Amino acid sequence: MKSKIKLKNYLISIFIIISIIFPSLSIDKVKAKEQEPTMAVYFTGIGCPHCAKSDPVVLNDFLENHPDIIVVEYEIYQQSQNAQLLTVYDDKYEVGQYIPLLIFNQNSILLGDKTIIDNLDNEYKNYKGNPLLLHIGDTANFSGVDFTQLPLYPKIWTKDRIAIRLSKSENDMTNSFIKEFLSTDNIENIFQESSAIIATPQPAALSGSSISFENAVKIDGWLLEWNGPAVKGLQTDNTNTELDDNICEFETTPISLAKTISLAAVDAVNPCALAVLTMMLVAIITYNPRNKKNIILAGLAFTTSVFIMYILYGLVIIRFFQLIQTITSIRLILYKVLAIAAIILGLLEIKDFIHYKEGSLGTEMPLSLRPKVKKIISGITSPLGAFSIGAFVTIFLLPCTIGPYVILGGMLSVQDILESLPHLLIYNIIFVLPIVVITILVYIGIRKVDDIQEWKNKNIKLLHLISGVIITLLGIAMLFGLI
Repeated sequence: MKSKIKLKNYLISIFIIISIIFPSLSIDKVKAKEQEPTMAVYFTGIGCPHCAKSDPVVLNDFLENHPDIIVVEYEIYQQSQNAQLLTVYDDKYEVGQYIPLLIFNQNSILLGDKTIIDNLDNEYKNYKGNPLLLHIGDTANFSGVDFTQLPLYPKIWTKDRIAIRLSKSENDMTNSFIKEFLSTDNIENIFQESSAIIATPQPAALSGSSISFENAVKIDGWLLEWNGPAVKGLQTDNTNTELDDNICEFETTPISLAKTISLAAVDAVNPCALAVLTMMLVAIITYNPRNKKNIILAGLAFTTSVFIMYILYGLVIIRFFQLIQTITSIRLILYKVLAIAAIILGLLEIKDFIHYKEGSLGTEMPLSLRPKVKKIISGITSPLGAFSIGAFVTIFLLPCTIGPYVILGGMLSVQDILESLPHLLIYNIIFVLPIVVITILVYIGIRKVDDIQEWKNKNIKLLHLISGVIITLLGIAMLFGLI
């Protein structure tokens, strides 16, 4: 018996010595590790229809049921600077560049609203106590992370509270305040001897909704909001709570290339545009049938003019949508409206395949405009004239080509104008490509203008069907959140 007691005391002594030499093995450290909150990074976007499904689950329902999880959110539509961080994470961890995206660690990446909603509980159980996956290729648990050093504009969510970065932090103590704010049950006591000032609570925006809080304080570039007892004895700040845009500036392109190409393909096979080009080539050949150089120069000049004008029209459309989207909630509604518009436009095209009527509303140039356009084009005698007329006749082209372009403009309106330019360039290159091909075919003598006109008339119903199917499927995918 005495030998057992001696052995027990001996083991205790060894454990105490090891604990002193290796503090990470001490009881307190082990206990602290067990109590570390689970950390996750969440990328979302205000106005994203997929995020409208996952935001309430991740940032509200899940936090209410799991008070030991902390979610670092980066919103990339309103705060487009954050979008570059998504690219950084993708470069480091191959997480993808689509939203919504929830990251527990490199082995637990949930991409898309359905994946997040269906797998959130299981992933939380599998990675409980997981540290935060940092953009620098490292991880940090709650006790080790410096929230003031996180890049750009994070929102840090946990249970009934949120910490929102407004500007750069200058005070080394701010990180300690944020951690205590996120972890303590007695919020009203932690700011008594700090530089915090009482602020007006601001609703925390989700995609399609928002979450309101009862109390708020500002401290060193951060807005801290919560529900529960208020802080007393602090100075009140009645100024607006706004972000400092000077932290960093980055670019983002949240609209997928597939959407742009799909809409451009619909417009590229538009019978209306093909008909106008055919009339132009007939005018040039009639004036000087032996000057083949004049044919290609005039065709390319006409194409260049149409390309430039449609870029300008695209910028105007995007700016228009941006002006009516000053209220954030309109973005989600607008996306659904554009989806419905695409479906209607597609069905009109399919209707022209089933029962074709020349000059149909929304799909072809009205019959009343055609004599005017033909008269204008008949006066083309040179490449310069083709360029000038090309700019003018785009006005007549708009009624039968504007549908897909308006849909694209509405989707691009969530970005800055400069960020939209690559999509406009790609769209319009595809849009004018058939015009360039036809011009070259006529120039090298493979096809005559009459042949092209005959082919267009023979296949016009099929062209309407192709356009209708593409844009209808695109609209359905948008409406049900598939793209």
